[in-house]
Amino acid sequence: MRKIIELKSLLEFYKKAYFPMADSKSSEEIKFYKPKLRFIIPISEFHYPKKLFNEFKRGKYIFRVNYDFPKVIKLCKEIKRKDKDTWINDIILNTFIELYKIGKSHSVECYENNKLIGGLYGLHLGSCFFGESMFSFRTNTSKFCLLYLVAILKKNNFLLLDSQFFNPHLVQFGAFEIESKLYEKQLKKSLEKNCNFEAIENFQEVLSILQSNNQRS
Repeated sequence: MRKIIELKSLLEFYKKAYFPMADSKSSEEIKFYKPKLRFIIPISEFHYPKKLFNEFKRGKYIFRVNYDFPKVIKLCKEIKRKDKDTWINDIILNTFIELYKIGKSHSVECYENNKLIGGLYGLHLGSCFFGESMFSFRTNTSKFCLLYLVAILKKNNFLLLDSQFFNPHLVQFGAFEIESKLYEKQLKKSLEKNCNFEAIENFQEVLSILQSNNQRS
């Protein structure tokens, strides 16, 4: 029998600023964390390197939302990372697939010739999106998925994009750390507002939304 975290309890943990992690992908246990500093990616103040955006808008790849969520999280679990082992074990994988089935978790996916080459997934509560993990098989494809995600969040009036722990690769997008108490205030406010996570089918609309944000050279 597949082991999962009880979904209602898990969502309550997120509402209280906790999130689950395993020590490694082979671990059979889950721990819950609430770090003293939380890493936030701004939605309204999101910005990006001009070079990255120019590459993104070439339209070289196809982007899909919730097309193959199970494969995205499996690749996030299995991909080899330079710095450390993944924190996604089978319990987290199975749990988030169940969350996806009830519309609480979403994926943004990047394809080349119908092959999945980049993606990310996260949890959706109220007007919050909790970014969980991402992967790339081509240069910048996970970052392109982040650009697509931010366009979706901005269009649907989300208030909070939580990236949990500090990640130096995300600083270029304006991401920053805040103290836990400030995060919890922002979290509470963002949970009070309900937003739909609706995909954007038109790539030009994605570009238009992103271009309305500040750029960096």
